[in-house]
Amino acid sequence: MSDLTNKKPVLESPSARDQPGVQAAARSNRVTIWATAGGALLALQIYVWVRWVTGPYFQRVPGGPMEPPMYMKAFLTFDAILVCVGLPVAVWWFLVRPWRRERRITLDGMLLVSMGLMFFQDPLLNYFNTWCTYNTWLWNRGSWSSNIPGWVSPEEPGRQVAEPLLINAPGYAAGVLMITIFCCWVMRKIKGRWPTISNLRLILVTYAFTIVLDFVMEAGFMLPFGLYTYPGAIRSVSLFAGTYHQWPVYEGLMWGAVQAGLCCLRFFTDDRGRTVVERGLDHVRGGFARQQTVRFLAIFAAVSACFFFFYNVPAQWIAMHADPWPADHMQRSYFTGGICGDGTDVPCPDPSLPIPTKRSGFIDVRGQLVLPDGAQLPEVVPFERGGAGR
Repeated sequence: MSDLTNKKPVLESPSARDQPGVQAAARSNRVTIWATAGGALLALQIYVWVRWVTGPYFQRVPGGPMEPPMYMKAFLTFDAILVCVGLPVAVWWFLVRPWRRERRITLDGMLLVSMGLMFFQDPLLNYFNTWCTYNTWLWNRGSWSSNIPGWVSPEEPGRQVAEPLLINAPGYAAGVLMITIFCCWVMRKIKGRWPTISNLRLILVTYAFTIVLDFVMEAGFMLPFGLYTYPGAIRSVSLFAGTYHQWPVYEGLMWGAVQAGLCCLRFFTDDRGRTVVERGLDHVRGGFARQQTVRFLAIFAAVSACFFFFYNVPAQWIAMHADPWPADHMQRSYFTGGICGDGTDVPCPDPSLPIPTKRSGFIDVRGQLVLPDGAQLPEVVPFERGGAGR
């Protein structure tokens, strides 16, 4: 499949930058830069996960006094079984099988692992303010969110937005990969139907398709059946506003962009099946093992960049403009994670209240300021009066 990024203008007098050696160096630098970013990110993730597993936040967040209705339990149990069975099948199909046949790791194998590691970013949408929660009826061990450097949102061990590991971990790996493969199949069908369609228009059509697909998946299944919720969604731009399963339209725009980005990464490859971030891989010295390591880290960085820039960056602005949590959500203890509402002295996030942080006090349900243990109100320092200015 052609890659327009590889095409270079034809010049009558080639300059120094067009010489083969310079071109090879530039291509090699591209894959090296991406791989360096991927290596740094992987080191950070391992550090955070180790801190989480060995620290106080590695404990279950209980579901509270209320249990989900049977239809939720049935769907969530089936979902967990499906993805837990699907992950080892995907590992065998995309990693073990190609290695046994050809002694190589395919692009889809690299994507499978990269998308599984992308799961690390899942809590980041609540970095500054909690506007998304998971169902704590599901098996969990809390979350690594508080071990992420600079984490702001207030939480305590056993009282936080918990990650449902049995669904999310294999879901990000096998689930997102299968959706990406399906969307690439759709892209091929579109390209076959309209062979002259430009890459830009193909990307835009794919983006529109992934937005619709996200609506069907989230608004049609994931939210109504209680896997997670967006209680802080801006209601004026949400469908089913005021319910526990409200779906903000910008969620489709953000995740649709992530999914479209992953599809483009996989679809627009060169004649050797390499993505845009793998250019120059042949010029990386050190043998086959080193090349494959560099290749994986570059792909992992690109996958992570799609999630971070298309979703988690805009999610921070949205979190700071969240609406009050719906009563339909707050009355269900398995959605609050014990972080606010009934059974606590902390009101759930509301734009009329200051946004608390892990280090700050908060306004309790009686309207009183509660400071952290040992903290005092900061002193008001009077202006210096009567003397010459410094």
